[in-house]
Amino acid sequence: MTNTFTTKSWDEAIVDGPEDGPRFAHAHCTFEYHGVIEGTAVCDYLLYYPGEGPAPGFERITGSVEGRKGSFVIRHEVRYSRDGIRGTFTVVPGSATGELAGLTGTGTIAGAGDPMDYTFDYKL
Repeated sequence: MTNTFTTKSWDEAIVDGPEDGPRFAHAHCTFEYHGVIEGTAVCDYLLYYPGEGPAPGFERITGSVEGRKGSFVIRHEVRYSRDGIRGTFTVVPGSATGELAGLTGTGTIAGAGDPMDYTFDYKL
């Protein structure tokens, strides 16, 4: 099974620093997931450019995992570069609802455009 997600929206604004130099930015975005996760997500990132470290972010996914419905929050650590995006994520303990209550897990994201690939190792 191929696990992918697609960016549906990305709204970014500089928080501090010049546009052409080291700066912090906030990005609010939405995604659509397919594969082991089926659903939509809302995400907020605090980004540091020029990409010298990982960008932390939180994302709330609403949908299903292997057919079980609910929602859960993941915490991202993502690196952006000219070659694309690579990152890891962890399910925030206690954040899962509905049939996903008790969900734990970790995953990865990687790609250079839409759609991007993800992995998800989890326990219900």
